[in-house]
Amino acid sequence: MNRSSLLHIIERLEGFVGKLPETIRRPVLHELTPLKELFLQQRAPRFALTGANRLPLQEIVAELFAWTPPAESRDLLMELFRWHGIELSGRGTVSFLDARGSDAGTLAKISEELKTQPADMLLHIVDDDAHEIDEMEIDNLVALSAMNPTSHQPKTIGVVWPHRAGRTRGHHNGESPIVAPPPLRTRLQNALQQRAGLGVEMARIAGERAVQIEIAQTLVKSTTAICAAIGAQPIPLADLPILTALQLMMVAGIMYISGRERSLRAATEFITALGVNVGAGMILREGTRALLKFFPGWGNIVCGAVAGAGTYAIGRAAIVYFLEGLTLKDARRAYLSSRKKRVRPEARPLKQIEVAR
Repeated sequence: MNRSSLLHIIERLEGFVGKLPETIRRPVLHELTPLKELFLQQRAPRFALTGANRLPLQEIVAELFAWTPPAESRDLLMELFRWHGIELSGRGTVSFLDARGSDAGTLAKISEELKTQPADMLLHIVDDDAHEIDEMEIDNLVALSAMNPTSHQPKTIGVVWPHRAGRTRGHHNGESPIVAPPPLRTRLQNALQQRAGLGVEMARIAGERAVQIEIAQTLVKSTTAICAAIGAQPIPLADLPILTALQLMMVAGIMYISGRERSLRAATEFITALGVNVGAGMILREGTRALLKFFPGWGNIVCGAVAGAGTYAIGRAAIVYFLEGLTLKDARRAYLSSRKKRVRPEARPLKQIEVAR
């Protein structure tokens, strides 16, 4: 599912939302924000390195993100003071600028790189066997921080790196590398979580399941609220493609958060495996729901609740399967049980939420 296809779906949804009453339009557009961040605004996090330059960049990236470099690239020399995108075996991409060992003659080159692509985080590496502080590297750290635009100030984290002699294993002997401890990866995740476009990418890269589930729940909440609001509108049959597209995008988004590729086809296959026919079955179900709209008042409320409950059930099943690691049978059970429950308070139709406030 490429960016242009996603953009087309979002634009179509925004056009539909523009036809809704004002009291519904604003909260729906608000709920669209997490969807845009997930599908349209994500990018690779950018890290600039300063400090000790004993280890090659690839070894640092490997140990920070539990990544094994491809054999053919382990001996590849990367140009210093330039951004390099590194693909982490399907979990996403990180960009690194290795500024260790820079001096007055190379700071201008680094400055140009940071003007084009500001760093999100400065990682200052310190050897654990160092006997004194390297003042030049501290000066470089301060200089790099000042080079970033004031509107995009990077986070700074110091990392004390264990000396090679003190390790019990390392990929210099062909063995598996020692990976950075989870607390450090969690710090990287937390530090960049609130930066636009990076929350999902860092969750994918760091592999923090708790964070991934939290993001997925936000996605399900927003999609459920939008579907409930649209489902409650007296527009018989016209909302069927929108609701279906939203539900498929939600599942594709949860797949992406888990580390898989986004795919509407795979999302369709998953929903079908739950026992929900995305084709004729969904049209029949939603068509029956749409007929209730001819009965004003209670009919619209019931329609919104049905659309919201169905969307929430699909989202809950996707979280169970893709993020909690349970079986497809467990996902079906979660789907059926969630369908039977009333729409949860956080997933009520937006019109009701506004009144409650």
